[in-house]
Amino acid sequence: MSFKIAFIGAGSIGFTRGLLRDILSVPEFQGIEVAFTDINEKNLDMVTQLCQRDIQENGLDMTIKATTDRKAALTDAKYIFNVVRIGGLEAFKHDVEIPLKYGVDQCVGDTLSAGGIMYGQRGIVEMLEICKDIREVADPDVLLLNYANPMAMLTWACNKYGDVNTIGLCHGVQNGHKQIAEVLGKEKEEVDIICAGINHQTWYIEVKTNGLDRTGDLLEAFENHPEYKDTEKVRIDMLRRFGYFSTESNGHLSEYVPWYRKRPEEINEWIDLNSWINGETGGYLRVCTEGRNWFETDFPNWLKEPAFEYKEENRGEEHGSYILEGLETGRVYRGHFNRVNNGIISNVPDDAIIEAPGYVDRNGINMPYVGDLPLGTAAVCNVSISVQRLAVEAAVHGDDYLLRQAMMMDPLVGAVCNPKEIWQMTDEMLVAQQEWLPQYKEQIVEAEKRLVEEEQIPTKDYQGAARLKVKSVTEMAKDREAAVKNAGEADKGNF
Repeated sequence: MSFKIAFIGAGSIGFTRGLLRDILSVPEFQGIEVAFTDINEKNLDMVTQLCQRDIQENGLDMTIKATTDRKAALTDAKYIFNVVRIGGLEAFKHDVEIPLKYGVDQCVGDTLSAGGIMYGQRGIVEMLEICKDIREVADPDVLLLNYANPMAMLTWACNKYGDVNTIGLCHGVQNGHKQIAEVLGKEKEEVDIICAGINHQTWYIEVKTNGLDRTGDLLEAFENHPEYKDTEKVRIDMLRRFGYFSTESNGHLSEYVPWYRKRPEEINEWIDLNSWINGETGGYLRVCTEGRNWFETDFPNWLKEPAFEYKEENRGEEHGSYILEGLETGRVYRGHFNRVNNGIISNVPDDAIIEAPGYVDRNGINMPYVGDLPLGTAAVCNVSISVQRLAVEAAVHGDDYLLRQAMMMDPLVGAVCNPKEIWQMTDEMLVAQQEWLPQYKEQIVEAEKRLVEEEQIPTKDYQGAARLKVKSVTEMAKDREAAVKNAGEADKGNF
């Protein structure tokens, strides 16, 4: 079996390597063609060295074609994995730190809230260029598998405006499934779920063991769990008030809704600082920064460690390899995928990108009808979908009026800021990120004038309610095992 796969943003520290291991653990795929591309030549080279060493240690006759020429990498590709972060950590820092001046305290900032909206503005404009290249040089039946955030916004833009068949993939459902099994005292395989909603706000609307509905047992089970009762307070409270458990981590979920991060003095009541993903201010930015610094410093030692073994038992739970396996071999795979709704969930808009169960085999990717979400969970999703739609249209058309409306409609931003503050914050973010926002060239000139010529609303010297210091390489070296683990997961953490 022979076909070509390409990775865009292949210089991501850990994610590319793990996905390639999963793909090459399928015996039929051990003769495929693999291409890597990234704008960061240094990181691309390091990741390629690691992956090529893995390939050789597994006895495969395959050479990765790594290049900074994106079109060359995409030429004739049948499957394309997108793992980009447009603007890198430099832009991401603005997503977190400028909103803090206005009191918007985010844990992650890559999906919704002020940071996620701007993340989308950078990502969408580049994704449409990527889609243009794909249409020109890739296989006519190409499938784009998008792992980049903001998942829903990028997948929405690629399908509607990029004219490329795109599926969005995330691991939130799998992780929450494990937690549910744990609190019920079961193995994951013993718990049957139906999960539906939108990415990072997907709801376990049906949970069964031995054919019995256990959805109503989850609140008590999570409240009594020795760890989760402290680390998942936001998710437990949402379960208490809406009746269904959500896929996303405590820190992520806390920034998508208006209730848990709007008052600085209350934030620490809802989060836990034993792990960044439980709600630390700017936690994802911190661990990504530490991971990048550690990988660049410690890379020579990574080449001395054992290679990844391409065995089925080492295969991860990311959907990508299983989708390829289903499409190419006919072996049926069931997962949860991000696709254009088109009536799958009946009480959210048809044009939205929803996350719901799907099946893959040689006939393609098929998404069965889900029907109505429970009213409360649908309401939470529909608020976010309105923000996503505004943000996508803003990014595609370079319309800063829509961009500002997206900021105003965002639940957390709207809970913290008044309209004048939102307008000024948006100006600041546009100007700070102008290098990655070519669609806003004229609007940025006007924003710069306003920031200089008009009287500005005073902002705060605010570092957040729960900000931790970025560790130095020297500090990380005291626990190398933890540093390596963080570097391997920082670009796409286990959340």
